[in-house]
Amino acid sequence: MRTLGGANGLGALVLGGSIRGLSIARSLGRHGVPVWVTTTRNDRLATFSRYTQRTLPWIRGSQGEQAAYLLGLARKHHLDGWALFPTDDESAAFLSRFRGELAARFRVTTPDWDVLRWAYDKRLTYQLAAKESIDHPWTLYQATEADLETVDAPFPVILKPAIKANANRLTADKAWLADNRERLLARYREARTLVPPDLILVQEMIPGGGEAQFSFTALCFQGRPVASLTARRTRQYPIDFGHGSSFVETVEVPEIEEPARRILAAIDYAGLVELEFKYDCRDRRYKLLDFNPRVWTWVSLCDRAGVDYPYLLWRMMLGDRVSAVRGRPGVRWVRMITDVPAALQEILRGRLGVAAYVRSLRSMLEFALSAADDPWPGLLDVPIRVHNLIVRILDHGKNLAKGAREACVRGRS
Repeated sequence: MRTLGGANGLGALVLGGSIRGLSIARSLGRHGVPVWVTTTRNDRLATFSRYTQRTLPWIRGSQGEQAAYLLGLARKHHLDGWALFPTDDESAAFLSRFRGELAARFRVTTPDWDVLRWAYDKRLTYQLAAKESIDHPWTLYQATEADLETVDAPFPVILKPAIKANANRLTADKAWLADNRERLLARYREARTLVPPDLILVQEMIPGGGEAQFSFTALCFQGRPVASLTARRTRQYPIDFGHGSSFVETVEVPEIEEPARRILAAIDYAGLVELEFKYDCRDRRYKLLDFNPRVWTWVSLCDRAGVDYPYLLWRMMLGDRVSAVRGRPGVRWVRMITDVPAALQEILRGRLGVAAYVRSLRSMLEFALSAADDPWPGLLDVPIRVHNLIVRILDHGKNLAKGAREACVRGRS
């Protein structure tokens, strides 16, 4: 492949310094593409990469103000023609909503909002799945407490947010389990204090752990996957409703490819995507759970398997023709800092043997952070986590002290 970035000076601006941002920086930087990262103080992993040439602060404020900030960066630093890469659902939605304004100076890697909204809002995702006759879990949304008192729910069920625009306990936990109606009503009342009622989804809990979770990943053009790869997300941490995968392996899963391709064609999707499915042993069907319109945590696995997604997207944004490519099976990815505790929990529950765990860490293994050509992110991951934890504790203490002082002032008045 020819190295485009070094030849014409065009680069990429990555919104977020998480492990996803690190994977984008490494992918593009190894091909000579200049990479800058915008980040907050608690999202800095990618900033320690040798492939991140410059770090810029990300501002708080409205999305309109953030769009103006990006356009100001383009003027100030001569970033015209650079590609914008999101690293989470919110930044992907932001780029799509302001795609028209931002496209005046940048190459925006997300599709228009009228396309991306079907992925961003889980209510729309399941509506689209139903329209296209794609299997998905029983889901109830826009329900009232009265509805939940009488609905014939297939317990156990989970409560989860339709979107994750605001950080709170529910969005952090990803889902809350309810084994019976009394627990469902109690958790619903709690969830209602955190998110608007119309954003609370009640969904059947499909049995099984990571061994039943699969993903179809693709780079799409005009609704058609150009590059693709399927994988099993074998372990996650926490093991019930993981914040992220801890062990993933590429496998052939033809059963999820046809429905995945159908849903992408239905909305003429363009860009990177990960569609998450779970195998339901009760009826032997693969059911759509999530539609992620951006890079995923284990995207570096795909490069090891022959599909360098961020770089392929970069080339597509520059107008290059990208030849069809498919990832090979049998490649594994691990994030040891979360996989060891995940494996210990699986072992204690009797779902994983020690010998089986050791065998899973055999050859063709891609480490999430460790890289011989880029060692600092792997070495600094634990110190960064400890620092962020201390900052959160201190901030929480400050907020408690502030609340106590305000209560004291109100009491005197």
